[in-house]
Parts: sequence; C-alpha cells; structure tokens
Amino acid sequence: MRLGAGARGPAGLGTHRCDRTLPVLAAAVLTLGGVQLALTLPGSGGLWWVQLVVTATFWVFAGAGLLAWHRRPGNRMGMLLVWGGLAVFAGTLGNTAVPALAAAGAVTATVVLAVTVHLLLAFPSGRVHGAPARAVVVAGYAVSLLLQAPQYLFDPSAAPALSVADSPGLVTAGTWVQRAAGAVVVVAAAVLLARRIAAAHAAHRRVLVPLFAYGMLALLSVPLRATVLEPAFGAVAAAVVQFAVLGGVPVAFVLAMLRGGFAREGELEELAAQLAATDDARADLPALLGRALGDPSVEVLYWMPRAAVWTDGSGALRTLPLPEHRASVEVSAAGERIGAIVYDGYLIADPEPVRAAGRVMALAIERERLLARLLAQRGALIASRARIVTAADRERRRVARDLHDGMQVRLVLLALEAQRLAAAADGPAAGQALALRRGLDETAARLRSFVHELMPSALIERGLCAAAEDLVDRMPVPTALHAEIADGALPPDVESTAYFLIAEGLTNALKHAHAGRLSVRIGRDGDAIVVEVHDDGVGGASLHTGHGLRGLADRVHALGGGLRVDSATGCGTHLRAELPCGDRAHPEAGPQPAEAEPQPAEAGPQHPTHARVREAAG
Repeated sequence: MRLGAGARGPAGLGTHRCDRTLPVLAAAVLTLGGVQLALTLPGSGGLWWVQLVVTATFWVFAGAGLLAWHRRPGNRMGMLLVWGGLAVFAGTLGNTAVPALAAAGAVTATVVLAVTVHLLLAFPSGRVHGAPARAVVVAGYAVSLLLQAPQYLFDPSAAPALSVADSPGLVTAGTWVQRAAGAVVVVAAAVLLARRIAAAHAAHRRVLVPLFAYGMLALLSVPLRATVLEPAFGAVAAAVVQFAVLGGVPVAFVLAMLRGGFAREGELEELAAQLAATDDARADLPALLGRALGDPSVEVLYWMPRAAVWTDGSGALRTLPLPEHRASVEVSAAGERIGAIVYDGYLIADPEPVRAAGRVMALAIERERLLARLLAQRGALIASRARIVTAADRERRRVARDLHDGMQVRLVLLALEAQRLAAAADGPAAGQALALRRGLDETAARLRSFVHELMPSALIERGLCAAAEDLVDRMPVPTALHAEIADGALPPDVESTAYFLIAEGLTNALKHAHAGRLSVRIGRDGDAIVVEVHDDGVGGASLHTGHGLRGLADRVHALGGGLRVDSATGCGTHLRAELPCGDRAHPEAGPQPAEAEPQPAEAGPQHPTHARVREAAG
C-alpha cells in the first residue's frame, strides 16, 4: 500500500462569505474519494476497512483545508491543506490496478515529506518566511520527487510503465540516499522550527510547541513505517497507524488556530465595529489590532514630522527599521504619513491585511498621534521646568553660601573691630564706635534673616529633617514633627521644595488659620517623598487663592509631583505633596496626586526613624 502526504494548516476563524468555487471543490473532493474507493475496494478483500481509513484521511485533510479557505480567504493555509489532501490521494493511487494511476502513485509515494515540511514552515500564514526556510522546502520536494526515481525506474513491480531496468542494488542504494537526504531535511526543518518557537510570543509558544512536535511525529511516520512499524506490527497495522497519525494533523492545526489567536486576515469589518463601539475616550489601538490580526505583539508608532522621529503612545522615541522577525507597514491619511503598525512577520506574512487594517483605523491613529505629540511636548515642558527649578535652587544655594561665608563673616569682623575701637577710644569717639557696632550687628542680623529665607543654612549643611526641626523649634504654638527619612538621602531640588512647602504651610497656619496645634510629617511612599502639614485652624484654604500655595504647586508639578489641599471650613487644613525622588528620568509622568484620603499627621508613623514633638514655643 502506497502512502501520500500529511499536511496541516491554521483554520482561521472569521466571518467571510463562502467563495463560489468552494462548493465545486468540495464536490470534487467527494468525487475523488468515491473514485478512489471504487478502484481500491474490489481487490482489497478482507482489508477493505484499510481503504476506508485511507480515503477518510484524504477527506479529513481536504475538508479541513476547505473550511480554512472559507473562513480565511486571505490565508494560504487552507489551500496548502487541500494540497496536502491531494498529496494523500495521489500517494495512495499505487493501490489501484490501473497502470497509469499506479505509475502516478509510485512517483508521489513519498511526497508526504515535502508537503509536511512545507506546511510546518508555512504555519500560520501559509507563506514560507526567509531564504533558509524556502531552501528547506525546495530540498524536501527534491528529496520526495527526484530521489524517488530509483524506486520505480529500477523496480518493475512498483510501476511497470515507468521501469527501465530491474536492478535491486540500485533500488537499495537509492532508498538509503533518499532516507539520508530526508533526514537532513527533517533536521534542518526542526532547527528552523526551534528558532521560530524561541522567537515567538509567550502565548503563541504554548501552542506552537505541541503543534510542531506533533507535526514532526507525522513527518517521521514515513521513514519509521518501513524501519520500525512494519517489523514490529506488520504492514497492515503500520499503514493504519501512519494514516491515523496523518489524519490527526489537520485536526491539530484547527485546534491550534482556535487556541492560539494567530493571524486573522479579513477581520476588518469586526475591527471597525469594535472601534466604533468602544466607550473609552481613548481606544487601545494595539489591543484592537492584535485581536483582529491575531498577533498580541502588535504595536502602533506615530510619526512626528517636525522632529522627524517615531514615538509610541507614551511619547517615548522609537526607531525603525526593526529586528529581523518584526515587520511594519506605514499608515497615511490624506496623503500624509501619520504612523506605522509593527507586527510579527512570522505570524503575518502578507502585509496587505495589516495595511487594510491601517486604513480602517487611520482616523483613530491620527487622533492618537496628536495625543502622543502633546505627551511628548508636555514631557519636554515638564523636564524644562524641572531644570529651571533645579538651576534656581542651585543659584539660591550658591548666593546663600556666598552671603553666609563672605559678607556675613565680614560684617562680624567689622563689628568686632568697632567694639575694639570703642574700648580704646574716649569721649565722643567711643560713642560713635558703639553706634557703629550696633549698626553692624543689626545689619548682620538682617543679613542672617535674608539668608535664612533665601536658603536656610541648616538645609544646606545638614539636610531637610534638620531644617524642618529648626522650623518647628521656632513655632509659637505646639508643633509635632515626624520624620521618617535620613538626612542627605534626597536630591537637593526635592529637599528645597519640601522645605519651602513646610515653611509655607506653617506660616499660613499661623497667619490665616489661627491654629492652636500643628503637625509636620516627612515620609516615603515607594519612590516618592511625602510631605504633609496639618493644622486644626479655621480651614478654607485653596490652591486658587494666594500666591504662596500657587507658587508651591507650580514648583511641585515642575518636579513631576503633585500637591493636594484639603481644607474644609472649620476642619483645619491638610497639605500633602508627593515628590518623586527615585526614577527622575521620566518627568513626562506628570503629577500623581494621592488617591487615598490623607490622614492627619498627628498620628505619625508607628516606627519613625526620627521624631521630635514640640509642645510649646521655645
């Protein structure tokens, strides 16, 4: 009994109308199967059921291929499955008594190797990707057709019409050459499939591994039949086992397509409907495209013409061209390039479905492109503001240090010199020297106050917690300080902003809230520093009133943080600021206000690193 081909193909699941030619092909497949049974059953004797198994295998392949062709007209796997069924049919014609058909069966007896390799390497799009894979497919067909020639040219019993000599030695040598070449093709195909699995998306890998393993088993069933199955189980049982394995191939492919979500050409109507039905202001374009095309790794990039760069949805810069296994198609609107769809080139071999999906989603992509441009500009603006704040604080610190270490020291020295002159002089000169000393002392005191307001020396020399403790010590009402961080652990601009927030909050509580009790908390929330100032005053504060809080809000937002004010009338005021101090490389994240309701700071941390409670004015 001669044998044909195993094949496989992804029966895509779509909603296309049946092509008019498919019913004709289905009728032809049924007719061919009937002709095969009519030619083989009369001479089969007690093995008639084996002929039914052979014909059923042919029908399973062809039926799966027609179904895939109907569901996915743009995918070539349906056509390849039908071709696999025809290979099964042709390879079993050697069982007939018609000389011409027997000759055709002898020529195509091992074409199963080529067809199975072809289907393995073409899955799931139906197109063979890359020069190495195409070379392996061509080699498979050469092994199956060209190296099959000694089997019928030098063996009159195989196909008398094609035989040129009776030479068992040449037949044996040709058989071993064909098997060796076939083994090389199988190994090469296995290497390519292993590379495909390694590069595949995780969700696809779970489907590809068992599917390719079963395909390799079907591929090996041809050489194993003669060397293992027939000696172990007999010719009839070996043939039945082989056909059973081959008959499971199209079923395995259909199940893989159902589970794997592989490339879905022709789903544009569904894509448009999903896009129109989405309730969100911003549709997840990659997710919609991924579901429609069957590729969860789909990305959408946006073209920024002024900067001549590509960005993703977050505004981050991206580069093209892509790695070898990735492919892209550009999307245009009104003749202008607006974006690109990036996809897995192994899963979707034909770019036309992707290009058509891009045309359907052009308006949505243009909208997202404008939003990505705004995000990029916003990120650049926030980064620029952060640099301005950092530069201003750096200059503040420099000026404060110069005044403290230079002019202030000079005034102290002059005051000491005036005191010395007053002690050495007599009469009016002594009075003038004392007046000069008092004037210098007053000037030094005003300079110290100015330097403290500009940038406190405690903040520069010892850090935020020490400066906050100094502020609390100066308060005329009971004030609690809870500090959960170590001095020197924060960037200078974050320290300065946190300090000015505490100072502004305490000053407003004294001047406007008429508070009797205050509390300050400095803590961490992940990569952010949290600063809270709470009072029990009259409330009514707002970011929209007063220049102090508005300026602080601008300063906090410039660093990528958020400022929140809770100040219901009669319930006191609670300021809460979050300042990022971990990953400072992403200012485009913008302000991230706290979602949870802030708790009054009097409760304090359970295990503070540093805590000081000031119950009365110093």
